[in-house]
Amino acid sequence: MLTFMSSLSTIQLTPIQLSLLISRVEAVCREMGVVLRRASFSPNIKDRLDFSCALFDAQGRLYAQAAHIPVHLGSMAWAMQDIVDAVQWREGDMLVLNDPYKGGTHLPDVTVISPVFVDERLVSFVANRAHHANIGSDTPGSMPVSRRLDEEGFLISPSMLVQAGRLNEDLLSQLSAIEGLDVTGDFAAQMSANRTGESRLKQLITSEGLASFLPGLEAINDYGRRIADAALADIPDGQYAFSDYLDDDGVGSVDIPLQVTITITGSEVRVDFTGTSPQVAGNLNCPLSVAAAGVIYAFRCLMPDYTPACWGSFSGITIHAPAGSLLNARPPAAVAAGNVETSMRVVDLVLGALAQAVPDRIPAASQGTMNNVAMGNHQVSPAVRRAWDYYETLAGGHGAHARSDGFSATHSHMTNTLNTPAESVEMHFPVRIRRYALRRGSGGAGFHTGGDGLIREYEFLEPAAVTLLTERRRYAPWGLAGGTAGQTGRNLLDGTELPGKCHLQVEAGQVLCVETPGGGGYGQ
Repeated sequence: MLTFMSSLSTIQLTPIQLSLLISRVEAVCREMGVVLRRASFSPNIKDRLDFSCALFDAQGRLYAQAAHIPVHLGSMAWAMQDIVDAVQWREGDMLVLNDPYKGGTHLPDVTVISPVFVDERLVSFVANRAHHANIGSDTPGSMPVSRRLDEEGFLISPSMLVQAGRLNEDLLSQLSAIEGLDVTGDFAAQMSANRTGESRLKQLITSEGLASFLPGLEAINDYGRRIADAALADIPDGQYAFSDYLDDDGVGSVDIPLQVTITITGSEVRVDFTGTSPQVAGNLNCPLSVAAAGVIYAFRCLMPDYTPACWGSFSGITIHAPAGSLLNARPPAAVAAGNVETSMRVVDLVLGALAQAVPDRIPAASQGTMNNVAMGNHQVSPAVRRAWDYYETLAGGHGAHARSDGFSATHSHMTNTLNTPAESVEMHFPVRIRRYALRRGSGGAGFHTGGDGLIREYEFLEPAAVTLLTERRRYAPWGLAGGTAGQTGRNLLDGTELPGKCHLQVEAGQVLCVETPGGGGYGQ
C-alpha cells in the first residue's frame, strides 16, 4: 500500500488505483485530441496534427496531457497559473488567447481554456492549443520575417469567447473579420474539444467522487515528484555549461549566442541562461514560457516513460533567463520564430550541457530547426482563383546516441507533428509536391550514424507569396563522443540558394526546394 500526503487529506491508493487514475485523466486528453482533429477543417490541424490538449487543477497546475506538441504543453504548464488567477470563472465560460506575453507562444497558436465545475465548485480546467495558418498577418501563413509583434497578426489578449454559456458576439465578429480565418471551422473544433473534455472529466469525477478525485490529483503530483527526484538524483552533482549560436534573425543580426549553465544538486536543478543574447530585432525572441518548455522537455526525456505529465514531475527545476534577453523577451518584441526555432535550440543547449554529466544517455544534436514553410496568396486575380494560406514544418535527422543510429526524416524534440501528406497539400492548395525523399548521407558519421534529413520540392501552380523561417543553415547539428556533425540545411528556388529566413514572391511554374539538416553522429 502506498500512502501519499496531500494538503487536502491523507489518502491511500494502491499502485493499481493510482495507475488507473493517471490513465483515465490522460484518456480525457486523448479524446479531446480526437475530437479536435476530426472536427477541424485545416490540413494544419487535421493532417499535420499541430495541436495539444491538457488538464489542469483549480490552481492551474498541470496534471495530465496527451502526447501532443512539447512546445505547446510545456509553455501552457509554465504559464497557466498566472492565466487562471487573473479571471473570475463561471460555469459555461470559455477563454481564448494567443498573446505570447500572457500565456501564449506565438500568435498562430490559439489557446482555448474552459473551467470545470462540479456541485458549483471549480475543480479543474480543460485546455487545448492549435496552430492556425492564418491569424491575420499580411503575410500568407502568418509566419512573417517580422520586427514587431503587431506585424505577426491579430493579438488576442485573454478574453471570454463564451461567457456563462453565451457566445461573445463582438469578439467573434472581430475574428470573423480576419480574411480567411475559419471561425466556424477550426475555432468551433477547439470549442468542441473542450466541451468533450469537460463532459468526460465530469463523468470521471462523478464516478470517483469529488472527495476522492481531488486528493487523487495530489497523489499524482506526489508520485511524479518522487519519480523525478530519483531520475534527477542519477545525474552527478555539478555545474555544466554549454553554448551554441542561432544563424541569424533575418533582419540583420547574425551569430546570435545562446548560453546555459545547469547546476545539479541532488534532485534540485537550476537552469540559468545568463550570457544569452539580448532580444533581437527579428522574431527569434520568445517569452520565458517557451524557453521553459524546452527545458521541461529535455529533462522529461531523462525520466522513465511512466512518469506522469504533471507539475509535480517538474517542481524540482528552476529556470532563470535575464529579462529582455532572447529567452525572456519584453513586448512588443516579435516572437513568431522564437516558438519554433529558438525553442528547438534551447533543447540542443540543455542536452549539450547534460552530455557532460551523463554522456551515455544524451544523443547528438538533432536537426535543430522546424524548417518553417509558409505560403499563400491574399490577392485574388485572374491568375489566382481564391485566397489561401498554408503553413507546415518539415522533419529532419535525429541525432545518434550510444546505442543506436538516429532516425531519418522524422520530427524531433519540440515539434511532434506529422509531415503533411503530399496528397493533402495538392488537394487543398495550388501546389504540386514534385519531390519528397530522404536526403541521403546528410546524417553525421560515427560509430552510430546521425539520421538523414529530407528533400521536399514545391511546384507552384499559381503566383504565391512564400516565407521561410529556417535554422541550422550555417551552424551544423553537432556530433558527440567523436561523431561528426550532420549536414546543414539548404533552401533553393529554381536551384538558386536562398537565405535561411526570407520572404519572396513566386510565379506559376517556379520550384522551391527545402533540404533539411541531418542529425549529428555519435562515437568514433
